[in-house]
Amino acid sequence: MSPASPGTARDPGREGATAEPPLTRELTIGQLSERSGVAHSALRYYEDEGLITSRRTSGNQRRYPRDTLRRVAFIRVSQNVGIPLAAIRAALAELPENRTPTPEDWARVSAGWRADLAARIAVLEQLRDGLTECIGCGCLSLSSCQLANPNDVLRRNGPGPYRFNSC
Repeated sequence: MSPASPGTARDPGREGATAEPPLTRELTIGQLSERSGVAHSALRYYEDEGLITSRRTSGNQRRYPRDTLRRVAFIRVSQNVGIPLAAIRAALAELPENRTPTPEDWARVSAGWRADLAARIAVLEQLRDGLTECIGCGCLSLSSCQLANPNDVLRRNGPGPYRFNSC
């Protein structure tokens, strides 16, 4: 077995294997997609929506700062708990541009969502607790059903189909 050539590291278990390349300051869209688990198309959408930013190379290829990984994770977690993109965008706009956000920065931008999440949880608990009774009665009357239209609040919107949304 010949020694490794300068600049490469060999895996003793595999002939010709090299070590991972050193960390770079920027990621390609493919690297960001692979590391974040988010599709290329979603990353481009996030960029179009102003949630993340990239610079373009002379060949017009996107290059993302490494801290974009944290931003993408924040976006995904926020979406998973039902936070709208507009609120996510506003929160991300509060983060510093000149440094990687700290845990305190992340806590500060997400703290305002606690009340909204608590209200959503309360609605879901109410739905869960009343679901069996509602299904059991079989009425699902939009005028009287406490799940679909609690206290007939949709009456104020006039006739026609309206969806109950308390959040």
